[in-house]
Amino acid sequence: MKTLIIHPEDKTTYFLRAIYAKLENYTLVTSGSKTDVNREISEHDKIFMLGHGSPYGLYSVGQFNGEYVIDKNTVVLLRQKKCVFIWCNADKFVTKYNLNGLYSGMFVSEVVEAKLVGLPPVTQAIIDESNNLFAKALGEEIGMGFYQAYHKMLSVYKLLSTTNVVAKYNVERFYLAVNN
Repeated sequence: MKTLIIHPEDKTTYFLRAIYAKLENYTLVTSGSKTDVNREISEHDKIFMLGHGSPYGLYSVGQFNGEYVIDKNTVVLLRQKKCVFIWCNADKFVTKYNLNGLYSGMFVSEVVEAKLVGLPPVTQAIIDESNNLFAKALGEEIGMGFYQAYHKMLSVYKLLSTTNVVAKYNVERFYLAVNN
């Protein structure tokens, strides 16, 4: 299987690199045109989409033309792929378009997001602890398949959620969908 990683260049999401760090033979796209990204999606079996986003898709953060690099126009290309959607409110995107894969809901990765969702005051160090374990735990298992990765990652990440309010929030918003 050919794996494509779409991870717009953004220092605030570098921690997500651990998700694909142990994979072999993948194509990494951090910038470019949406046309090039769509061509790459067509040529790959697994698609990882990582970074900042909204219910409308994965933000381009200035690395691709347009506001989003993944959006409603990309859905038709993603339908028959094995996908990982890790961005804020990816659950709304996945649910709306009835897509499959591993995905996050609102994901707190910065202090401002913790405040936005009403978590008690936390430091960036607490958030970094959560971010790093999430990505590392998922990256440890992702090569074994999505079902195994999801369940193994949850068991490891849930341990941190007993002492880390951010991990508790995030673990409750991590999903696996296999609709067809």
